Amino acid sequence: MQRTHFDYWLLFSAILLSAAGIVMVYSSSAVLAADRYGDTYYFLKKELFFVVIGIGVTVCMARIPYGVLRHGVYPLLAVTLGLVLLTYVPGLRAVASGAARWLHLGPITFQPSEILKVAFVIFMAYSLEKKIEKIDRFGVGVLPHLAIAGLACLLVLGQRDFGAAFVIGSMLMIMLFAGGVRPLYLTAIGLLTLPFAYYAIAGMPYRRQRILAFLDPWSDRYGSGFQIIQSLISFHQGGVWGRGLGEGQQKLFYLPEAHTDFIAAVLGEELGLVGVLAIILLFAIFAMRGLIVAWRAPDLFGRYLALGLTTLVAWQALANLSVVMGLLPTKGMVLPFISYGGSSLLITFFTMGILFNVSTFRRGPNGSLRARGG
Repeated sequence: MQRTHFDYWLLFSAILLSAAGIVMVYSSSAVLAADRYGDTYYFLKKELFFVVIGIGVTVCMARIPYGVLRHGVYPLLAVTLGLVLLTYVPGLRAVASGAARWLHLGPITFQPSEILKVAFVIFMAYSLEKKIEKIDRFGVGVLPHLAIAGLACLLVLGQRDFGAAFVIGSMLMIMLFAGGVRPLYLTAIGLLTLPFAYYAIAGMPYRRQRILAFLDPWSDRYGSGFQIIQSLISFHQGGVWGRGLGEGQQKLFYLPEAHTDFIAAVLGEELGLVGVLAIILLFAIFAMRGLIVAWRAPDLFGRYLALGLTTLVAWQALANLSVVMGLLPTKGMVLPFISYGGSSLLITFFTMGILFNVSTFRRGPNGSLRARGG
């Protein structure tokens, strides 16, 4: 079986988004890096390191037939859940901004929830394919997936990672809908989770403050509303064309998390509305081509896998951009390809490799798998 090509538009969007990420990480972090580490290139060098490793990960995953993933679904899910559990162990977990989302193993520090999101999508793709004939039965098509998603959400909520729980819950609903689960069951799941979502928000004072800041950030301008106000100021100062690359002011210790969660605000200030729309266009191309890959996939596993991974990246991008523009309450969620962060970047490249691999196959005239050419 030969492979003649993969989806070049998908590659094109990924390359441009990654390049934009490298540029914006340096622009948004140089001052902070000089102040904190005495090296303006500190974050840039780490970002480039992860990009190089990520390219290697993408190449490897693009060469390994995606069907191989079927054989490792449950071990991968078990290992990632175990890694999340290890963040509860003192001495292994790394705490930042009051959240214990990172795992510290020797010289390596990473965020297990980033791996868990992808592992959950792979599990859903495999399980939906296997249960396609019984998907309309609640006990078979819904309950097992709901149980796994619930466990994953509880574990990441214990890390104070509401963003990851939001993504996992969203992916559950999207993939169940794509799998053909009855709308009545999806409605029931939504109504069932409302009390838990309310408790998760109302039961934590800092989350309540974020909701209040979202509704009226000016009521606590120098407290819970400070970050979103500074973000909105960034977009306002950028206007249509922006101040110019490297000329932003909010990154000079005014805007918290300028090189991670709120890097889009720096981009908006320096490159203006034009720059923001260019990034949105690239994500739109990525999402469109990813959905085309899903549509052309030769089997249900490939279709669900490509759909889930495409949606995972696009959904996080949409959520991050909505947060920095004040359309959603603030939560810790990076902008894929763009934000600084090794775990997120490597997992994004891992996702790209799988998508590239799925894009190389289609079903031949006789029903067999063959490489898609032309």
